[in-house]
Amino acid sequence: MLHEAVLRALTGARPWPPGVSLLAFLAGVMRSIGDEQWRRHRRQHDLPAPGDGGEAHDPERACAAAEALAAIQQLFASDDAALKVIKGLINGMAAEEIRRHYGLTAVEYDTTRRRIRRTLLRYDLAWSWP
Repeated sequence: MLHEAVLRALTGARPWPPGVSLLAFLAGVMRSIGDEQWRRHRRQHDLPAPGDGGEAHDPERACAAAEALAAIQQLFASDDAALKVIKGLINGMAAEEIRRHYGLTAVEYDTTRRRIRRTLLRYDLAWSWP
């Protein structure tokens, strides 16, 4: 799914909005792809749409997200700064909050973000689980 998300971004099918982090952008594109696949599957198999009976989330999506997160954490297992930044992003923290919370300088934070971006682009998590 990451491969497809990067492909859509590179071809311009999904433009990268200014001010949005790469990780957040790719996560959104992957979520969108997953939703498309689920809707297509539901239509092909004539399955009912999730009811409005207070259903909080789709178990398949939760499982896929957990697997992706585990793969990312394993990929950065030896990089404490990257894990801190990723954890902050997962918790919806802004860059300044992450820097302040984990005691990172602006340069350390920016360097770590570039390292994360390059590593994620180098590995296709959909096919190459570390």
